[in-house]
Amino acid sequence: MLRILKSPKIAIGIGLFVFFVLLAIIGPSLAPYDPLKLVGQPWQHPSAKFPLGTTQQGQDVWSQLLVGGRPILVISLVSGALATLLSVIIGVAAGYFGGLADNFLSMLANIFLVLPALPFLIVINSYLPSGDKSNSALLATIVSLTGWAWGARVLRAQTLSMRGRDFVDAARISGEKSWRIILFEIVPNLVPVIAASFVFTVLYAMGTYVSLAFIGAIDPNQPWSWGSMLFWAQSNTAAQVGAWYWFAAPGVCVALLGTSLVLLNFGIDEFINPRLRAAGLSRKGLKAAGTKNGKYVLGLTPVVRREAPAAAAGPAIIEETV
Repeated sequence: MLRILKSPKIAIGIGLFVFFVLLAIIGPSLAPYDPLKLVGQPWQHPSAKFPLGTTQQGQDVWSQLLVGGRPILVISLVSGALATLLSVIIGVAAGYFGGLADNFLSMLANIFLVLPALPFLIVINSYLPSGDKSNSALLATIVSLTGWAWGARVLRAQTLSMRGRDFVDAARISGEKSWRIILFEIVPNLVPVIAASFVFTVLYAMGTYVSLAFIGAIDPNQPWSWGSMLFWAQSNTAAQVGAWYWFAAPGVCVALLGTSLVLLNFGIDEFINPRLRAAGLSRKGLKAAGTKNGKYVLGLTPVVRREAPAAAAGPAIIEETV
């Protein structure tokens, strides 16, 4: 964990993500007004009373911003968890069992990969009763239907390369059942890949939910979110009348939240991919390891030579491949 946190990408990503989690938890209690209540004059620019101005009806944009983060985070995290669970079950099962099960599950994943996600979700959502279109749990389930296939393909490929290894063969020969081999031998070795898949799926779910809210495919008022703010700002031509604060505030928040997830995903990818991992070396250390200007030289595997700790018995040299 200490090695992971040394990555600036992961450190910045965690910092931004924790900030938005805290905003989602305490934001509604800090909102000075109800987001739908008329509290001022229409189209007021930012002031001491209204830090982000008001809408065309006199609603407080600052209150809307504080309230709107919770639905996005809740639906994105629940969707990411459900989609990741599906991808683990389907991907690992397909890779481990092979044969007909692999063919069927791979075909299912390929279908969802080529399926146009947003139009498909709009069609499904249009058949829901009006009351269910604002149900957060149901929305999260619908979004997760199109977000599991990519992770399942990655996990299937990793499982295919792992099922023939010695420790898996040893467990199989000793009489372990398939479900125990999958849960206790294969899945623990896939945790970094599963974590990266989860972060990517949360990012996908967030973008999908904001898009559905922005185009009005779900109820723009319940639950109130940053996507709803963008929908009403676009519907009331906020850009044309110079009310930049109405659409800029939720847009920046969505962008920063997405950036935090992207940085986390890149950081995890660097940690699990030896080709991207720099082993915590500085630019000077990379040059000493045989790199040029802090970058890897094609065809050269840099090796760092450093002395063993003083507590080690006798002189020793530790080689670390970057």
